[in-house]
Amino acid sequence: MPIFEYQCKACCNQFEQLVFSSDTESPVCPVCNCSDVEKLMSAGAVRPHGIPTGSGGFQPPACKPSAGG
Repeated sequence: MPIFEYQCKACCNQFEQLVFSSDTESPVCPVCNCSDVEKLMSAGAVRPHGIPTGSGGFQPPACKPSAGG
């Protein structure tokens, strides 16, 4: 269930919406209730040149046990 970003073409409001695979209706702007919205490309969808496709591009730091136990 991905979260998509949209921008309303009527009032230019940008918003996010959780989209289920069973949804057939297009999202509606929460500000003006217009259904004429455009799906935006989120920053997570862009991969810098040189990063392999399967790597995800992010290496989280190694977990360290807490000092308190």
